[in-house]
Amino acid sequence: MQSLSLLEPGTLRALDLPEPAPPGPGEALVRVHRVGVCGTDLHAFRGKQPFFTYPRILGHELGVEVLAVGAGVTSVAPGERCAVEPYLNCGGCIACRRGKSNCCTQLKVLGVHVDGGLRERFVLPSAKLHPSRTLSFDQLALVETLGIGAHAVDRAALTAGETVAVLGTGPIGLAVIQFALAAGARVLAVDREARRLEFCRDRLGLAADATIDAAASPDVGARLADLTGGDLPTAVFDATGNPASMAASFNYPAHGGRLVFVGLFPGEVTFNDPNFHRRELTLLASRNSRPEDFRRILTLVEAGRVDTTPWITHRAPLAAVPEQFAGWTDPAAGVLKAMIALTP
Repeated sequence: MQSLSLLEPGTLRALDLPEPAPPGPGEALVRVHRVGVCGTDLHAFRGKQPFFTYPRILGHELGVEVLAVGAGVTSVAPGERCAVEPYLNCGGCIACRRGKSNCCTQLKVLGVHVDGGLRERFVLPSAKLHPSRTLSFDQLALVETLGIGAHAVDRAALTAGETVAVLGTGPIGLAVIQFALAAGARVLAVDREARRLEFCRDRLGLAADATIDAAASPDVGARLADLTGGDLPTAVFDATGNPASMAASFNYPAHGGRLVFVGLFPGEVTFNDPNFHRRELTLLASRNSRPEDFRRILTLVEAGRVDTTPWITHRAPLAAVPEQFAGWTDPAAGVLKAMIALTP
């Protein structure tokens, strides 16, 4: 059975793995058709991903087909196509008991803490499979990315009519934008890459004056104030994972507003406490997403209310990935979302 393992930073190698054991009670055997490449994977390749050990089979954005189910499984059946919720939680800690399995104290994420889906077949808990009768494997592999944005918007408890800013318009920032728009918010997108801002205008429908090129206009706060009549956004989402951006983002919410850290930086972020208190800001972290997010997103994509098709900018079959992966880490390559195909 073919697989790819990240042996160490910069080294992906093809492996021939034994076939997985039959699924046990509560489990399902799946065939992996598509694997989306996440920023987490790119950081791991560069040796800059926290909570990560080598060697590791990457892959947590997955479009799969159920091959067999174990005893007691009724939620999915052989032949069904599914998105995978890659967060393996304990079910008994305080977070799990309170319905926050996304931040379980013992959380293990496929492709990060344990081996993921960059292999032809594997067994996982059937409860982590979310079926769809109509979506393609490409679409199913993108549901996890959408879930990150959906959960972040839920954390901010947006209301219709708010003006919000999204810093960073990579896949996670785009997901935040889509669900902020769905909540009825006016969105201002900020990035240093002109082509990503162009994508926001052309593909997501943002107005030209709702995008801020941080490279051309380094005083982002002043530009946000211009676009809000001096009020500033009532919610700001930082999806950059960049410490300088995260530190600066404390200056961007309006008084009484919220700041949501969606991107992750493996270090410390500092802020000016008087500024934080004067504005009475609410600071929120957002991690992963919840089962209900997956079900909601599937419904929205099936109904055509969320379109993921333009996101996929690069493709490769499994055999070509070791040669192409390093190129995807180069910002000049313009990768928004790379998709790996394990089947035609």
